[in-house]
Amino acid sequence: MGEKLLEEKTEEELWELYRKNQDPKIRDMFVKQYAPLVKYVAGKVAVGMPHNVDFDDLVGFGVFGLIDAINKYDPDKHVKFKTYAVTRIRGAIFDELRSIDWVPRSVRQKSREIEDTVHRLEASLGRSATDKEIAAELGMSESDFQKTMMKISGTSILSLNDVWYSSEENDSISIVDSIESPQSLNPDTIVEKEEIKRVIVQAIDELPEKEKKVLVLYYYEDLTLKEIGKVLEVTESRISQLHTKAIIRLRSKLTNIKKGIF
Repeated sequence: MGEKLLEEKTEEELWELYRKNQDPKIRDMFVKQYAPLVKYVAGKVAVGMPHNVDFDDLVGFGVFGLIDAINKYDPDKHVKFKTYAVTRIRGAIFDELRSIDWVPRSVRQKSREIEDTVHRLEASLGRSATDKEIAAELGMSESDFQKTMMKISGTSILSLNDVWYSSEENDSISIVDSIESPQSLNPDTIVEKEEIKRVIVQAIDELPEKEKKVLVLYYYEDLTLKEIGKVLEVTESRISQLHTKAIIRLRSKLTNIKKGIF
């Protein structure tokens, strides 16, 4: 079909056509149309990343996710393509970041040490640990603890996109997906997937209120860390710290729960 005829069709008609014939002309039209979405997602991922992570590289990684989203999108599921594509684009970016192992080993080790400490401490206390308690357990001052949290803040966004695979082939759930739609559990999905989502949502719900609010505003309301700072009337660096602590606390909770599920 000629490009002029394609341009005269609605987006719904184009999706229907693409599902039938996988026409590369239609795919290219969608890639061009949604290219700004890739830049938007890459821009959000870039916030807090070390300087050695190039924005253009993130955009390039994201394009693969956009193409994957176009190929797999099913309009009959009544999910907006933009919503579906954001998850695929972000996932492609993080998959590539993992493959190039961009996080310095020392930072990764420190992040794991804090995560293990938080898990051990909160299991003992039966509640969320304070900064002072975590710092004492690590044998450092509260001031040094805050500085350390800032150093690892660029890696915490990557951590949140870790996926849990259910026994069904190629079926996965990321922690971030559960934040984006905490109330959207589908009763038709398999029991195992339901249980994974349930414990993720429960773990999010048990976070300290400010940390939970930062996660919801960042991932669900799509605000930047700077915008969240204005909403909560604190500095952007403070929001970054809250975000990082929320991720570490979440991962420490979920690691233990995960062992009990599988």
